Amino acid sequence: VQLQAFGGGLVQPGDSLRLSCEGSGVPLDIYATGWFRQAPGKEREAVLCYSGRGTDDINHYLDSVKGRFTLSRDSAKNTLYLQMNNLKPEDTAVYYCATLYGRRCRSAASGYDIWGQGTLVTVSS
Repeated sequence: VQLQAFGGGLVQPGDSLRLSCEGSGVPLDIYATGWFRQAPGKEREAVLCYSGRGTDDINHYLDSVKGRFTLSRDSAKNTLYLQMNNLKPEDTAVYYCATLYGRRCRSAASGYDIWGQGTLVTVSS
């Protein structure tokens, strides 16, 4: 059972990136799965979360990314995507995907059971 996150990189302000989170051994469309990020010197914070089957809600946790970041899910590929548009330097962080054995999203990182390895997003001119 594992999650693999990838798609990060170095981009300029205003650019876009799409992060992917692939699940292995855990169905990401059944359980709540989300993205967190952790900037240097800061705590890990929830960004967006897709609730599990039966609820299918997308939970937004950061006002600073509303209108710029969107979440989507491909059940056939067991993959969760984070589309990030109009990136800003303050979006620089390591982005993690995580899932929990339940259907309701949680804002606290401690509520998640499985974590991906993280992918670094650097926004700089």
